[in-house]
Amino acid sequence: MSRRVVVLTNPSKPDAVEARQIVERIVREHAELVASEDASLDGPPGAASDAEIAVVLGGDGTLLTQTRRLLDAGLTMLGINFGKLGFLAEFDVESFEKQAPAILDGGAITRTLGLLHVELVRNGSTAFAQEAINECVVTAGPPFRMIDLALRVDQGRGPVVSGDGMIVSSPIGSTAYTLSAGGPILAPDADAMAVTPIAPHSLSFRPFVVAGCSTVEIELLRINDDECGGGTTLVLDGQIPTRVQAGDRVRVSRSDKTIRSIRNPEADYWQTLIDKLNWALPPTPRGHGRNHDD
Repeated sequence: MSRRVVVLTNPSKPDAVEARQIVERIVREHAELVASEDASLDGPPGAASDAEIAVVLGGDGTLLTQTRRLLDAGLTMLGINFGKLGFLAEFDVESFEKQAPAILDGGAITRTLGLLHVELVRNGSTAFAQEAINECVVTAGPPFRMIDLALRVDQGRGPVVSGDGMIVSSPIGSTAYTLSAGGPILAPDADAMAVTPIAPHSLSFRPFVVAGCSTVEIELLRINDDECGGGTTLVLDGQIPTRVQAGDRVRVSRSDKTIRSIRNPEADYWQTLIDKLNWALPPTPRGHGRNHDD
């Protein structure tokens, strides 16, 4: 039975737009192309809801946006990378064409990734609830004074942290904002969450990892409240902002929802860290290449 595929292309990336027809041709050779759309579309999935697989042309950010948009449609996601890193979008056009017969004939290697469920509690009631794929962030915001956050894990009392905010990350999101803030790298299929402070006013507060079944709660004791529309904000995946108030609590736990993605069997997560982020490479003397024998 032919697999039903939708192709979603980021129109702001010229290389992705140029490759669209090639990808469409590859899909038609091995499956049924039900639609080809711009990945800039918002709202419900539309024609994509008739597909089984979404092939997304763009970068990790494009794949993140489309995964969120199609979350309830239950599609399996495949990313063709036209961005910088490619942790989520594991394919290029050449590797997709090479592996398309196996992928589109039912032999794809898939990975199931867990999501974070983020709940904002205000005066005892849920003011906001949403899923996060990479991370949720409480960020200080204008006028950029330090904020105070009380931390709890599984109802156990934790520290009060002063600084610029806090990040709670999924494993797949550990190479995003969390990494930039000095947090740990988690294997994509680890059952865990990483908690990373942003510029803490402390010499001893370090990022830490909790079990995936844990609940992390962040109480906002002191925040920034900017009358011009800024101020302390809860942000999911760098895409969904929600203003918060003093006394609010942000609860992060494992979501009941998951996402499925198609893996590139020729791609290696740890090698990507080395190739794209120079993980653990030694300093390179001026005028020399990366030769470990130098």
